Amino acid sequence: LVFMLLWATLIYDPLAHWVWGVKGWMREMGALDFAGGTVVHISSGISALVAALMYGKRVGYGKEHMAPHNLPFSVIGAGLLWVGWFGFNAGSALAADGWATSASVATHVATPAAALAWMFAEWRARGKPTVLGAASGAVAGLVAITPGAGFVGPMSAILIGIGGGVFCFTACNLKSKFGYDDSLDASGIHGVGGTWGAIATGLWANPAVNSLGKGVFYGKADQFMIQLKTVLGTAAYSVIA
Repeated sequence: LVFMLLWATLIYDPLAHWVWGVKGWMREMGALDFAGGTVVHISSGISALVAALMYGKRVGYGKEHMAPHNLPFSVIGAGLLWVGWFGFNAGSALAADGWATSASVATHVATPAAALAWMFAEWRARGKPTVLGAASGAVAGLVAITPGAGFVGPMSAILIGIGGGVFCFTACNLKSKFGYDDSLDASGIHGVGGTWGAIATGLWANPAVNSLGKGVFYGKADQFMIQLKTVLGTAAYSVIA
């Protein structure tokens, strides 16, 4: 409880102000983050990795079978996330309007694209796709589209979802190589997915969707560097704090 209070106060709150608050330095720089790719996902994913490294491994990790013990509950949980995600992605429009509708559509199409991408990546790497992989891929897609939900069109959202599925699957497999124990893949899904989503927003932000955002492919060449600085600043602050 103390940790949650401190993390929210010392990491989440400053980042929320920097990205969304008046005179926040990332906002002044022109950073695009519709619903929290940097504020929520990169910060939590990086913090989770640091915490996992500091705490060390669970007793028996690597020796005992620790796969999820209830697959139906895992799938139900992923489905609840999928539904709930509309609340803050579309809700970040702060109104029931066309902007919210666009964010809902982007969220909804990115998610199955990521689930399929994860399944195909898993199929190629391990010989067969899994239901848990599909659920994990769906969450990866939800994470990846979060920063760009209100800035990109449906086709761009699908591409962002595909990238989220592949990149997050790859990242989640790194823990077996490096030996850290991130039990719920917070760093692999939220950290990497949020990073990809933030950078991809800088590529595909479409002023026809949202006049406040314009990406590299729509004529603003420096938006990529702005997004990259935002990602690196968020990650560095999360590690230190």
